[in-house]
Amino acid sequence: MPIKWSPLRVTEAMDMVEEFISQASEPLEQAKLVAIEARKIANLPQYVDQHLSRLISEIERVTGGEVRWNNELNEGTIKSAISSVRNAIPEGAIEEEQQAEEAKAKYGTQMMLAS
Repeated sequence: MPIKWSPLRVTEAMDMVEEFISQASEPLEQAKLVAIEARKIANLPQYVDQHLSRLISEIERVTGGEVRWNNELNEGTIKSAISSVRNAIPEGAIEEEQQAEEAKAKYGTQMMLAS
């Protein structure tokens, strides 16, 4: 039974998402560096330091980085979500759709006669 949705378009969409995420990564890294420096402010109360520490952890959780889970470097929740979308595409579905698109471009579409 042929797939009725487009795995190729999903893959292309994930490529675009990854591109936008990579563009957002630099500002998030800069924000993390500022928060790290803010933790070095003299006489910073511990309750403020805790909030800054949480902020740094949240940035790392989303983008990936130094937060470790089960002794593995955190991939980041966004990258992990993109990977899960890609992994949900059935094996061979993209290639099958590409071949169908190539055949369609090469041979055109066949019109069906109404009965």
